[in-house]
Amino acid sequence: MKKILFFIVLIAFISCEDVIDVDLPQSEPRLIIDASINWLKGTSGSSQLIKLSLSAPYFDTIIPPANNAEVKITNSQNTEFVFTEEGDSGYYTNNTFSPVIDETYQLTIVYNSETYIASETLKSVSPITRVEQSQTGGFLAEDYEIKAYTQDPENEDNYYLLEFSNDIPTLPTLEVFKDEFVNGNEIFAYFSDEDLEVGNEIKIRSYGTSERYYEFMFILLQQTSDGGGGPFETQPATVRGNCINTTNKENYPLGYFRLSEVDEFTYEIQ
Repeated sequence: MKKILFFIVLIAFISCEDVIDVDLPQSEPRLIIDASINWLKGTSGSSQLIKLSLSAPYFDTIIPPANNAEVKITNSQNTEFVFTEEGDSGYYTNNTFSPVIDETYQLTIVYNSETYIASETLKSVSPITRVEQSQTGGFLAEDYEIKAYTQDPENEDNYYLLEFSNDIPTLPTLEVFKDEFVNGNEIFAYFSDEDLEVGNEIKIRSYGTSERYYEFMFILLQQTSDGGGGPFETQPATVRGNCINTTNKENYPLGYFRLSEVDEFTYEIQ
């Protein structure tokens, strides 16, 4: 992680200060759907959470929740899993969900008299088999770096979402990967941070995903600063997920409905 410090030098009798008001265009709020159903290996996967919020102006610091929605997930046997909002938080929970690998589920949300739907399949993931550490990362080849290994299954297409988080107060690092050229081989995910020190814990999560979700996240990550974009650059296109508004197609939502088996590995820097 590179840290860049910007210094402003004020020179007496010469410097001046102008207040610039940025007049940004306003638009009607859109529903944001954060419906990530994660089945952590070794658990029942019965407790699940869906977050609904509304889009807000760029400089707003508070993201408003989407309250009083009707939320449910239905499997191929028409079994319904109803999600109930916790107070006015915009967080909707269910404690009876039944995850099944390769099962197809449909998400249905009714909000402000409009119906949103999405369909996705729960994808499996291979376990993380081992983690290796070295100290050859970064520009000066002095930073700690780790590699998390897994065995990719043979004779099938697999897509991964990798998440690295640590006890340093930074945002998690996300990467996506497909096994197009390494099918059936041992593969690894790589992480390095110049602020890592001995004793820091790294939590590594590997998610099995669909091809469509891989493509969605690939484009989304390319539009972040790490992917070469920036907060004040014009996005080439709005990144839409798999959720659609069946009542009013023009009022499309943002976000994605994903179901993944997840493997987690915690590693301490030695």
